[in-house]
Amino acid sequence: MRFMVMIKANAQTEAGEMPSEDVLAAMAHYNEALANAGVLLGGEGLHPSSRGARVRFDGGQCSVVDGPFLETRELVAGFWLFQTASLQDAIDWVKRCPASAVGESEIEIRQVFEAEDFGAEFTAELSEQEERLRAQINH
Repeated sequence: MRFMVMIKANAQTEAGEMPSEDVLAAMAHYNEALANAGVLLGGEGLHPSSRGARVRFDGGQCSVVDGPFLETRELVAGFWLFQTASLQDAIDWVKRCPASAVGESEIEIRQVFEAEDFGAEFTAELSEQEERLRAQINH
């Protein structure tokens, strides 16, 4: 099972404050433990929303809204992609995250859809297309 693990933004991440050397070292150690256990598939920190944009779709039209965005608690400051046997395993790994690295924040865990989750609507043709795309991305 794959899980997107999202670190929610806080006042410091939205202000663009860089972490200290100690925090970076703690996070590097944590990420190394994830990688050594075969859990970590990827992950990155994100710039503040002031450096981003949202593209909104409504009624066939799209509009662009530049950041910053007001609801800090709804924003994502960084993410990991985990592969674990269960949601509980993902939770257990997140609980090991160094508290100094996330400060006053939340971490949200959401399971990633797999092809089989879509049922019969995910035809053999769509499955082959997905496999070709993944092969292209992973080389």
